[in-house]
Amino acid sequence: MSEEYRSIWADLGLDLGAHDILLGVLGKAYQDIYLAQKDRPQGMGYFDFVMSEVHGLRIKELVDEKAAGRKIIGSYCVFVPEEIVLAANATLVGLCSGADFAMEEVEKYLPRNTCALIKSSFGFKLGKVCPYLESADMIVGENTCDGKKKAYETLNELVSNLYVMDLPQVKSENSKALLKAEYNRFRKAVENLTGVTVTAESLKQAIRTVNAKRAAIHRLSSLRKADPPPISGLDALLANQVFFYDNPARFTESVNKICDELEERIKAKKGVCPEGTPRVLVSGCPQAVPNWKFPFIVETSGAVIVGEESCVGERGTRNLTDESGETVEQMMDAITERYFKVDCAIFTPNPDRLDHIQEMAAAYKADGVIHYGLQFCQPYLMESIPVEKGLEAKNIPCLRIETDYSMEDVGQLKTRIEAFIEQLR
Repeated sequence: MSEEYRSIWADLGLDLGAHDILLGVLGKAYQDIYLAQKDRPQGMGYFDFVMSEVHGLRIKELVDEKAAGRKIIGSYCVFVPEEIVLAANATLVGLCSGADFAMEEVEKYLPRNTCALIKSSFGFKLGKVCPYLESADMIVGENTCDGKKKAYETLNELVSNLYVMDLPQVKSENSKALLKAEYNRFRKAVENLTGVTVTAESLKQAIRTVNAKRAAIHRLSSLRKADPPPISGLDALLANQVFFYDNPARFTESVNKICDELEERIKAKKGVCPEGTPRVLVSGCPQAVPNWKFPFIVETSGAVIVGEESCVGERGTRNLTDESGETVEQMMDAITERYFKVDCAIFTPNPDRLDHIQEMAAAYKADGVIHYGLQFCQPYLMESIPVEKGLEAKNIPCLRIETDYSMEDVGQLKTRIEAFIEQLR
């Protein structure tokens, strides 16, 4: 990385030594996992570039936006509406939570048996290695689970700009009213931060911008239904991960460009694996950058991942926001309606999620489902058994995996996944 970037990192307060170690680990993992793939679509070169500059050029862009007076808002969850952020002339970015870092320090603040994603978010803060976190003018947390809810009380002692959003846990008309109230409260907080009032015109344009980004991902997802699939699960996951970091317009253009290429590959019957390769749908916890361990094991064990029922996947992007509203009130209703459909495991009861998994398995012609659970993530681990039973009642093979971000269980996981794939054959 250039001296200009190092100067930016220093100005943000990063620990440059620790940050160099992180970038070295990230670069080595990316080279071993992504660049080692054969016959990748040429359009993936853009995403390779994004990952090489994920803490470089992209951070400079955010810092330049801040210098021009634009605010940066960091988020950990798909329940935070990007439409509202954009409409108030701010930028939304995902925050780091996909790798273990500074765990000894983290466990001075959180119990050891806290889920990996929560511990990771603290590790990036305590280790001073996440430029997205340090560049954010507002950090948005949300009480999606008990672990996060209590962890944010502690995080509030470590940052000065935390905003916590209250989310319903049961789906009802009262819950929808709560969500709308929270989104209106969030809109006011963002307006106060930026000094810009959300108007009908700005909100309409923001909805269109975010819808276009989601529509591009929908197009990419639909192309994975082909046999043989024209893109690996790893590369499709990467696009879903970059969704949270990149400039929205540039991301949309880049995804549509690779989709053009994938359509040509499908016409030519050119896939990333032979026709008839076992097709796996992944369901469960989100997989944030650089959490690529599990999909790498699956796709080097004789299967291809054709879809993700995940926050970093179809759960987070499947629905568009209705664009027909003409007033801010109408559009806030549409935003609430759209996000209320997200079938996160925090909801109880949650039959919509099992229905969604079954629909995806059919649509993507999956031979089986692997339910991916992060250790100590209670909502998804609690749902994994009823999901498994529900799928098997429909004669859809299911394997439940529970893991964390470490590499200690790679051998065990590979053995189990290889046996499952052999069963699918």
